[in-house]
Amino acid sequence: MASTMGLGKQELMDTAQRAMDTTMITQEWTDRQKLALTCRALYDAGHDSGLAGQISARGDEPGTFWTQRLGLGFDEITADNLLLVDEDLTVLAGDGMANPANRFHSWVYRARPDVNCIVHTHPLHVAALSMLEVPLQVSQMDIAPLYDDCAFLKDWPGVPVGNEEGEIISEALGDKRAILLAHHGQLVVGTTIEEACSLAHLIERAARLQLLAMSAGEIAPLPPRLAREAHDWTLSHRRSEANFQYYARRALRTHPDAV
Repeated sequence: MASTMGLGKQELMDTAQRAMDTTMITQEWTDRQKLALTCRALYDAGHDSGLAGQISARGDEPGTFWTQRLGLGFDEITADNLLLVDEDLTVLAGDGMANPANRFHSWVYRARPDVNCIVHTHPLHVAALSMLEVPLQVSQMDIAPLYDDCAFLKDWPGVPVGNEEGEIISEALGDKRAILLAHHGQLVVGTTIEEACSLAHLIERAARLQLLAMSAGEIAPLPPRLAREAHDWTLSHRRSEANFQYYARRALRTHPDAV
């Protein structure tokens, strides 16, 4: 006879979370492998925009981070061709040069000690939504991890290669995990590479959903309490890991050379 039918929702959620923490099996990857797999997965998910966009993750030494080499698309990134750079974008390990636009990553890392990975891309639906100068509206369960967690920068600061852009973007991001950049694209940050990878997938889906919904009528908001509950539940560390494992497996089927 069922033993859980009389339990409350919170108790069931807690039980499920404990089960996820102890039973889910994950493949171990290095940070560089995770970055490469994230690039390949995002490329397949529509985040390709030529050479635009960057990904980075903190290095072992303070003030350093791993990023991709300028001239390579997300579909060409491997664990071996990533660069280790300092805050001046001086290459400390690897061959080539970093994208000059990576400068604003240093500003985000300085402002947010909790951030260990940054993904900035110009995917199609995010870019289209950014042209309307409207914030992201999170009103569907699948994209709940972005609820009240996506900032909006309405004033385009131009090409983000100067320190001014770093200050503007890091300040506009604030304590959020994501930001929609008007006339530009998106930026997500994560405490882990797995979290940033998941959020980057979600923000493009969110933009696509919003454009579809706006074309059909007025978007109805989510009930705040339930939306916050869904945000916290779907953004747990273990769920981000599980999402990443799926994205990595899918990417490896198409891009076995990534790692």
